[in-house]
Amino acid sequence: MGNMSVAPFDAILLMSFGGPEKPADVLPFLQNVTRGRGIPVERLEEVGEHYYMFGGKSPINEQNQALVRALRDEFAARGIDTPLLWGNRNWQPYLAEVVGNHARMHGSRRFLAIDTSAYSSYSSCRQYREDFAGAVAALEEQGIEVVIDKVRQYYNHPGFAQAQLDCLRRGLGEFKQLVGGLDRSRHKILFVTHSIPTSMQKSSEKFTVGYQGQHEELMKWLSAELDGEEQLDAELVFCSRSGSAHTPWLEPDINDRMRELSDSGTEAVLVVPIGFVSDHMEVKFDLDTEAAQTARELGMGFLRADSVGISPSFVSGLVDLVVERAAQVRAEEPEQRTISGSKALGPGSGACSLNCCEGARSKNTVPNWNVDKPAS
Repeated sequence: MGNMSVAPFDAILLMSFGGPEKPADVLPFLQNVTRGRGIPVERLEEVGEHYYMFGGKSPINEQNQALVRALRDEFAARGIDTPLLWGNRNWQPYLAEVVGNHARMHGSRRFLAIDTSAYSSYSSCRQYREDFAGAVAALEEQGIEVVIDKVRQYYNHPGFAQAQLDCLRRGLGEFKQLVGGLDRSRHKILFVTHSIPTSMQKSSEKFTVGYQGQHEELMKWLSAELDGEEQLDAELVFCSRSGSAHTPWLEPDINDRMRELSDSGTEAVLVVPIGFVSDHMEVKFDLDTEAAQTARELGMGFLRADSVGISPSFVSGLVDLVVERAAQVRAEEPEQRTISGSKALGPGSGACSLNCCEGARSKNTVPNWNVDKPAS
């Protein structure tokens, strides 16, 4: 079928957050992330120390490059020869530059984007849509007319869900060896995701299952899939809070919850980064560094499960979503596969309400997705 399977799109775009490549990039990158929010340079330099712990380089760019390669392999396996591009919000390669250069060189006008967040909220979906609109407007000023569509959020797509299940099962196997056998009275699973302001959570609930509810729905499915296997009690916790301490955010923070669990007799935790698709800086610092240090201070056993990364199930699912959206634009009615019969979300470019996941643009209410906490 070749190119026809994703017609009418001229190119597919992997859209992500971006991250610094070397120490000299760190401060300019953080200034990009926080532009217009009045964060003092001294605070950004303080946050920059998180990156310097890892050589001044975020792992996110290499992870996105690996995902691009895996997606291209899956495209080739399905006979899809449509170009696959990669663009970022806050660091090179920048979204507008990537789209503009490809449009100039190849005459491409219709782009379909995959974003690297599975859930719905202002920061994890709508803000990407605003990025697309900004890129379209900037290119229009240069005399280049393009359209950027996107696939739906995919927390409940079987590809993403199966990849999460595989990570959970591997993690449980390693955790069982670490603790010498699973015991519900002494061991717990902590599914962890990025915290968001409670106002943003409420906005995400207006037209669909909200951000927190989507995580809980996936957790329920994972638990059902493990039925009959050795299981532990599990709960959802949060990380990466930023902004004013006076602004309510989703809780509990993973570190606070670990202290409470330790006080009540929990001896070890398996941490599952259900809210993140790869081991970027928030996973490496907030979980592997900060939460792991909390566990050491408590004398608590700690193991962090894999993120989905370039899991074959995840990659295949993303391509399924590309094919699905292309068919919808062709006015066809493709099967919208989801877990447990849950409702598929709209793709966000016309199919979602114009008011979906609205969020106040203030320095205290917009999380820094895929970056450490530069906004407090």
